[in-house]
Amino acid sequence: MLNLKSITMYKRIILLVLLIAITAVTSIGETISGGSVEGFVKDNAKNPVTYVNVALLSKGKTILSTTTDNKGHYQFNSVPAGSYFVKAWAKNYAAVRQEAAVVVEGKNCVVKNIIVTFLTPQVMEKMPVPALKDSEKKRANESYFANNTIVVKGEFGRKAIGYDSRESMYQDDVFNTEEYDKINDNEFKEVSKNPLSTFSIDVDKASYSNVRRYINQGSLPPKDAVRVEEMINYFSYSYPQPKGDQPFSINMEMNECPWNKEHKLIHVGLQGKKIETENLPASNLVFLIDVSGSMESENKLPLLKKAFHLLVEQLRPKDRVAIVVYAGNAGLVLPSTPGSQKDNILAALDNLQAGGSTAGGAGIQLAYKIAKENFMKEGNNRVILATDGDFNVGVSDNGSLVRMIEEKREEGTFLTVLGFGMGNYKDSKMEQLADKGNGNYAYIDNILEAKKVFVSELGGTLNTIAKDVKIQVEFNPAQVKGYRLVGYENRLLANEDFNNDKKDAGEMGSGHTVTALYEIIPAGSTESLSNVDPLKYQQNVINDALKGNVKEVMTIKFRYKAPKDSVSKLITEILIPQNNDLKNASENFRFSASVAEFGMILRDSKFKGTSNYKEALLLAKQSKGKDDEGYRAEFIRLIETAELLGKGTETGRNNDEIEK
Repeated sequence: MLNLKSITMYKRIILLVLLIAITAVTSIGETISGGSVEGFVKDNAKNPVTYVNVALLSKGKTILSTTTDNKGHYQFNSVPAGSYFVKAWAKNYAAVRQEAAVVVEGKNCVVKNIIVTFLTPQVMEKMPVPALKDSEKKRANESYFANNTIVVKGEFGRKAIGYDSRESMYQDDVFNTEEYDKINDNEFKEVSKNPLSTFSIDVDKASYSNVRRYINQGSLPPKDAVRVEEMINYFSYSYPQPKGDQPFSINMEMNECPWNKEHKLIHVGLQGKKIETENLPASNLVFLIDVSGSMESENKLPLLKKAFHLLVEQLRPKDRVAIVVYAGNAGLVLPSTPGSQKDNILAALDNLQAGGSTAGGAGIQLAYKIAKENFMKEGNNRVILATDGDFNVGVSDNGSLVRMIEEKREEGTFLTVLGFGMGNYKDSKMEQLADKGNGNYAYIDNILEAKKVFVSELGGTLNTIAKDVKIQVEFNPAQVKGYRLVGYENRLLANEDFNNDKKDAGEMGSGHTVTALYEIIPAGSTESLSNVDPLKYQQNVINDALKGNVKEVMTIKFRYKAPKDSVSKLITEILIPQNNDLKNASENFRFSASVAEFGMILRDSKFKGTSNYKEALLLAKQSKGKDDEGYRAEFIRLIETAELLGKGTETGRNNDEIEK
């Protein structure tokens, strides 16, 4: 029997054990948790400045980024100890940039109520312009930014012990870290010197929805955000289903070129075989979800969750899903789970929260590891990466990521990339990862786009029916003097790559369509294409055996592999055009031409010819056709909106969007 003294001793031991446990938990928490920085962006009237870009910078590099919510609030979580600037930029406030300097010292340090204040244009106009040094004059205007230094000390400190305010009057760089690779429009090639054109197909559609996002928010997109082939391929076309064992049908048409009456336009369309969802192979999916601090805003992680809800609802019992997340570190949130357990999958999704830096490389490595552990030999093995593309911790350079994804592709696991958000969107990196991962790339700007990707086009998004699809065209010099491939600038291949089965190319999904346009200069045209002197030692002549077949405009060849094969198959077709004028062209031809024309206007392409909004709009309206989902009607509204946004500028583009 225990006496009172013994009980007291046991109580002390228990208390000691609890204290040690609490200390250990606190220590672990301190190890894995950083500080947090939060506050508000307001104008000088103390009104919230909503949905503007905010970044946490260290030594000029963006560590975390987000946007303010509908109350002007922003927050960064899992911030390592260090010195930072909180920087915000709001276009509607006379391009004023505001900064607040923040020092986070100690683990679990909380920095609150960092208020960044913007001045309204009315106040800006009344501000005096200060005297500037000669070196500052070229940057001067009536912009204003203030620095507030707030230092927080102690492991759980919340006390501001330092404050400094100073003013500077100069125009600083606009805060926007979105990245787009530079695109140089394809030039015209002279058939006598370059008879072959070779490229990889493209079923990515991200550029169109990203362009739509810009226009719907009231500005024209940067020209390099416009990839014309992705805009054309965003839409489905009424091509016939393939016959027999062939994975796609081939459809060709030549007619007048709408933006240059002296030229012709060739339309090439592929229709992938449609496989009903219930007949698709079982899927082994790994959702790889970015939960870093830059994903906090409503159009990122919250929209991402809603989008994946739609996909989960489409899962069958034979499908499996795992969820990997990454921020400062990568982790497995949900082990591979059958599609019949939808409640468990959805609960794991709903519990995700944003915070921390972006260990994208570590996340991809873990996702592929989980995919390999649950590999389905006869199934669809795929990692679905959802992010704003802002990789900045771990394996983050494009080259290392690409090499890793290429290795996993050869093992049979493909990659789909879904982009979300704005302000720090890394389009160029995400497109490259999807291309190298034998997958597709989409940008989800709203829940309807999520429905298009995950419901209407689920088979094409997740199930590949043909991989490494290449096209090679040989033009007949008796009919064609010159040609230009419209778009596909980053999909061009060397001519010798066509027969090289080791060369990676594009993939086609179930039910997908792929469309390509060639603008051609007819033989006999007096239009000059080259400043190169005539050759002395050789000349190009037309094959005598083909002189009787001068109606052939081109021979087009396709190479593709079945999803599990390593050896390609070849299909060859010949184009002999009908003599039709534009008004008798098919709806497919006219609508794709309208989208191409709109894209060239947005890019301010030197090849846009007589392109204008009114002509693109008329073509689109005349070829709207069957439009059950309303995508073509939406396109028509985009043209009308873009025309209004483009008024008053020389090129039809906003002055602040002129190429840097």
